[in-house]
Amino acid sequence: MIEACITLAIASILAGSALPSFQESLDKRRAEGLSSEVGTDLRYARSEAVARNTGVRVSFHQGCYVVHTGSRDDCECDGQGPAVCTGDAVALKTVNSAEVRGMQVVANVSSLRFDPTNGTTSPTGTVCTVPANGRSVHHVVSLMGRVRTCSPAAAGEPCAPC
Repeated sequence: MIEACITLAIASILAGSALPSFQESLDKRRAEGLSSEVGTDLRYARSEAVARNTGVRVSFHQGCYVVHTGSRDDCECDGQGPAVCTGDAVALKTVNSAEVRGMQVVANVSSLRFDPTNGTTSPTGTVCTVPANGRSVHHVVSLMGRVRTCSPAAAGEPCAPC
C-alpha cells in the first residue's frame, strides 16, 4: 500500500511539472493555426474575386474579420457569431479571432478589396496575428494581391510592421 502511494505521488509530481509545457505547446499550435487561417483566407478572397467576377473584401473588426462581397460597411461582425450583411453583400466567411485564447488579428487597414479582373488589391496592407506571448506573424498583401508571410523576429527577413 505504501509503495502504491509513493508511486502515485511521483506520478502526480511528474504530471504536474509536464502540464505547463503542454499548455505552452497548445498555445503555440493555436497561434500557428490562426496565422495559417488568416493567410489562407487572404488568398481565398483573391481567388473568389476572380471566380465570381466581382470584388471581394476582407474587412477587419474588433475580434473578428469577414470575407465578403460589397463595400466595406456592408458586413459587420462582433466576434460572437456570423457576420451580418446589408444590401446585396454576401458574407463568404467569418472568423472570430476572439475565440482563440490570447490571440489577436490586427491590420493596418480596415479593409482589403481584391479586384476581379487581375486579382489586384487596393489598398495594400499588412495583417498580423499577435499571440499573447511569442512571435507575431505578418501577412503582407502587395498591390498585385500576392500574400507574403513573414515574422519580424526571423533573421535577415524584411517584414512590414502592423
